[in-house]
Amino acid sequence: MVGTRNGASPRGASFAELFTPKLVTVLREGYGLADFRADAIAGLTVAIVALPLSRAIAIASGVTPDRGLYTAIIGGFFVSALGGSRFQVGGPAGAFIVLVALTAERHGVDGVILATMMAGVLLIAAGLLRIGAYVKFIPYPVTVGFTAGIAVIIFASQLRDLFGLTLPGHEPGELLPKLAALWRAADTANPWAVALAALALAVMVGMRKLRPTWPGILIGVAVATIAAWALALPVETIGSRFGGIPDTLPAPALPAFSLAKMQAVLPDAIAFALLAAIESLLSAVVADGMTGRRHRSNCELVAQGVANIASPLFGGICVTGLIARTATNVRAGARGPVAGIMHSAFLLVFMLLAAPLASYIPLSALAAVLVIVAWGMAEKQEFWTLVRSSWGDATVLLATFLLTVFRDLTEGILVGFALGAVLFINRMAEATGIETGVPLAVDDRADDADGARVPYDSGLATDPDVVVYRITGAFFFGAASTVGAVLDNIAARHKAFVIDVGAVPLMDSTAANAIHRLAVKAKRQGVRLYITGASRAVRRVLLTHGVRPPLAKYRETIPRALEDVRQLRKPSVVVPMKRPAT
Repeated sequence: MVGTRNGASPRGASFAELFTPKLVTVLREGYGLADFRADAIAGLTVAIVALPLSRAIAIASGVTPDRGLYTAIIGGFFVSALGGSRFQVGGPAGAFIVLVALTAERHGVDGVILATMMAGVLLIAAGLLRIGAYVKFIPYPVTVGFTAGIAVIIFASQLRDLFGLTLPGHEPGELLPKLAALWRAADTANPWAVALAALALAVMVGMRKLRPTWPGILIGVAVATIAAWALALPVETIGSRFGGIPDTLPAPALPAFSLAKMQAVLPDAIAFALLAAIESLLSAVVADGMTGRRHRSNCELVAQGVANIASPLFGGICVTGLIARTATNVRAGARGPVAGIMHSAFLLVFMLLAAPLASYIPLSALAAVLVIVAWGMAEKQEFWTLVRSSWGDATVLLATFLLTVFRDLTEGILVGFALGAVLFINRMAEATGIETGVPLAVDDRADDADGARVPYDSGLATDPDVVVYRITGAFFFGAASTVGAVLDNIAARHKAFVIDVGAVPLMDSTAANAIHRLAVKAKRQGVRLYITGASRAVRRVLLTHGVRPPLAKYRETIPRALEDVRQLRKPSVVVPMKRPAT
C-alpha cells in the first residue's frame, strides 16, 4: 500500500515510522559539512525574509512586534527540529492575523497566549490520533476561498498605517465598519507615510523583477527606514507606537488562566488548531511537490502542537508552517531541517544585535510589506479558474470567500466543506445511470476502439520506462490525495507515463489540480505525459485547470498513446525542435 500525498503512512506503520522527526532521518542518512553549509545559507536567506515579516504580522495581529520575533525564533525551532517535513519553516502567519486580532480584542493578549497553548494540545492530540491524513478531504475551492478571503482582510487591516490615518477611536474589526471608519478619516492622511509606503512597494516590486534572488522585502523596508530617519519625516514608527523591541528573549512564563478563561477561549483555540493544521500540511505538500520528498503528516501535527505550546511560553503567538518561507527555503538549496533551525538561530542573532535599529522602521513601510504578502497569497489565477470551471466549484469558492471576509474564517471553512460534500453527492447522483440494451456477456473485441488489431509490442510490455495507470471511479477531493501520491511516485521513475481516465465518470477541481501538479513535475523531469479516454466533461475540467499541451497530450485510447511512445523511441526518429502535434 502506498502512502498518501500528504504524508499518511500505510495502515500497518509503526509508531516510530509515523512520528520520527525528519531531522533524525536526515542525520541517519549521513550529514556532512557540505550539507551544513547549504542549510546555513538557506537558513540565512529565510531569516532575512522573515525578519520584517514577523514584525509586520505581529503588529497587524494586534500585538507588539517583538512577539512576532519570539514566535519565529521559538516556534520555528520546534517546527523544524521535531517536524515531519525536511523543509518546513515555521513562524507567525498572515493567515492568523484575523483570528489573533479578534481574540486579542475579546480576551486580551493573555487570552491569545492561552488559546495558542490550548491549540497546541489539540494539535498534538490530532497527530497522535493520526488525523493528519484527513486534511486531504478539504476541497480545493475551500482552500482557495479562505486564503483569498484572508488576503482581502489583511489588505484592509493595513490601510490605516499605509495612509497614516488618525482615527478618533478604536478601529473596528469587521470589514464594512472598518472601511467606513477609514473613509471618514480620509482627510487625516499623512502624505509622508504614503510616500514611504510607495517607496517601499516600488523597491520590493522592482527587486522581485530585477533581482529575484535578493531579499527585496528587507531592502525595501531598509530604504524606507533610512529615508524617514535621514529626512526626519513626521511619520509613526515602531518606536513611537511600541517603544522599541527588546534585545533579548524573555524568561518562559505561564499565562494567567482559569477554567472559566479556558472555556471562554476554547472556540478560538479550536480555530487556531484547525487553521494551523491546514496551513502547515498544505505547506508541507508544496515542499513535497518542489522536491519529490514525502512528509509525515501526523509527525508534523505533533511538532506544530509542541511549537504552539513553546512559543507562548516565551510571549509568542500562533505558529504554523509557512508556504512562502518554506518555498524560499527549498529554492535557497536547503538539504534538511537544519536549515529551519538555522533560520531561527539567525533571527535570534538579528534580534540581539539590531533590536535598537528596529525602532526607526516606519509603520507605513511594514504595511507595504503586508500588502505584498496579501497580494501574493490571494491566489488570483486559481480563484478565477475555479469561478470559470463550474457552477458548483464557483458556489463553494464564493461562499467560503464571502463568509471568511464578512463573517468568520472558521464558519467559512465549515460551510465550504459542507457545500463541497453536498456538491459531490449531487455530482455522483448525476453520474449514476442505467445502461439499457447491454448484454450480460459481450463478444471479444479488437484491441483498438475502431476495430483495428494493434500489433503486440513486447518492448513496450516490458519497458521499465513506460507505464500505464488507470483511474476508475469518481475522482474527487477525497481520492485526489491518495491517487496523486501513487501517480507522483510512478511518474518520477519513468520516461513516458499514460493516465487512462476512461472509467472516470466525474472529476472535480481538487483532482484536476492534482493532475496539473503532476503534469508540471513530469515536464520538469522530462517525462512525457499522456491522458487517454477523457470524456468531454473530464477533459473540460482538466483543460480549465491548465492540463493542456505541452504539459500533457490527449489521446482517445491507450494504444494510441503507446503508438506515440513507440514512434518517439524508434532509432530513426529524430526529436524535432518543434513540439509534436497534439
